[in-house]
Amino acid sequence: MVEIERKEVKIAKQFELDIISLYTFGEEVFGAIAAKSFIADIYGRVWSLDNMYLLHVECRHLPTIDKRYRNIILGSYLIIYRIKTECIEVLRILHSHSSIRKIRTARRIKL
Repeated sequence: MVEIERKEVKIAKQFELDIISLYTFGEEVFGAIAAKSFIADIYGRVWSLDNMYLLHVECRHLPTIDKRYRNIILGSYLIIYRIKTECIEVLRILHSHSSIRKIRTARRIKL
């Protein structure tokens, strides 16, 4: 079995803003317990990227030759991340029905 190199996971400020907005929406619609549970699930998946970053598919809205932009599909949401040589950068969490233009803004996010 091939050992995958562990990489540090870094979180973009925009991802944190998306999480706050998602929690607020979830709390209003489903209640605090469900919102906290969903956010915990998101962070569990994000922190597991340190050695599972190749598990998820390339983000079809951000194609590259080296498939550096990937997404985790979680219900109706996409967690978009970028694979770099030294780390994994978690860029955004967006509703899957977001416009392609909004999804493509993830490319411009700097950490």
